[in-house]
Amino acid sequence: MTVRHGREFLSIPGPTTVPDEVLAAMHRPAVDIYSGPLLDTTASCLADLQKLFRTRGQTYIYIANGHGGWEAVLCNLFSRGDKVLVLESGLFAAGWGRMAESLGIAAEILPGNWRRAVDPAALEARLRQDAAGAIKAVLVVQVDTASGVVNDIPAIRKAMNAAGHGALLAVDTIASLGTMPFEMDAWGVDVAVTGSQKGLMLPPGLSFIAANDKAKAAHQSASLCTPYWDWTFREGPEHYQKYCGTPPEHMLFGLRQSLDMLFAEGLENAAERHRLLAEAVRRAVLAWSEEGALELNIRAAAERANSVTTVLMNDSRDPKPLLDYCNWKCGVVVGIGIGALDGKAFRIAHMGHVNAPMVLGTLAVVETGLVALGIPHGRGGVRAAIEWLGHAVSA
Repeated sequence: MTVRHGREFLSIPGPTTVPDEVLAAMHRPAVDIYSGPLLDTTASCLADLQKLFRTRGQTYIYIANGHGGWEAVLCNLFSRGDKVLVLESGLFAAGWGRMAESLGIAAEILPGNWRRAVDPAALEARLRQDAAGAIKAVLVVQVDTASGVVNDIPAIRKAMNAAGHGALLAVDTIASLGTMPFEMDAWGVDVAVTGSQKGLMLPPGLSFIAANDKAKAAHQSASLCTPYWDWTFREGPEHYQKYCGTPPEHMLFGLRQSLDMLFAEGLENAAERHRLLAEAVRRAVLAWSEEGALELNIRAAAERANSVTTVLMNDSRDPKPLLDYCNWKCGVVVGIGIGALDGKAFRIAHMGHVNAPMVLGTLAVVETGLVALGIPHGRGGVRAAIEWLGHAVSA
């Protein structure tokens, strides 16, 4: 017997739930790619991506997932033999570094902890050692979806400035843009990358880059650049150059709708919604953790992301039975642990098109699974989430 029949809840950290409004915007005939409304759609999306990144820099749209966005950044900024410093805080910055190495870029990892954010003091110390300026850029993620950490980007820039180092600051905002504050220009970020399938509420398939003047100056001498990724070509006068070929029409229709929805809500309001829902999840997990069988992966409260929460299972307990129960018995798909946390953790996403009943429903199903499987846990996790929202969201 199951109680899963009905609308499935997708609570994984990407792809996230696509709003009906976005799906409807995409459900339309193809249009001319050389003239007419599509040109205006491209122009408006590129301009509004500047607003989203909070930058006056140039924006670019790629028909690619987030890994494609990573490669676009690397190819446009570097030459073979250049060196980058990768700030480890989970799985994804290191993955960006491995991609750099495959392109002939030397990638040094600044070791981090899967349970803590990047240490700005360690970054400053390492950059002070690089008196010759061999390190051309620092690569970091704002949110790592494997560990559930959020890194303090302004503190990282402050550390770079304190070291007197001229490296570029490149930030992956794939799991944070649209869910948490990001101020590219105010924080001194030189290039930022994001993807369509998380906070932007779209299907996978698009990535977006914003680059300031310092990054574009570095691009002029980069020899790794190939025609498809090339920023200079994509700044050309013809519409097809924006995409190095046929535009992804229906994804653009969806992007236009998702941006309209975000701006209608207000970026500050969207960030606050994510903060409130994330804290509800954390309150529930903290209550469950009282019996010691599970705990929040990120130890410091200020370093916990507002887009995804990673929950460790202790005593070598496999999270798969719990995830299977949530899915096959109740219709809620919870994220698996990945990387170093494969088979050791699960992840509850609260990013993008998400609201209180979706989060509370997910938490209720997880708690039901804990009861059904006899997993030791403190009682009242859902109650703690409700108490938090009831007091935090005023009448």
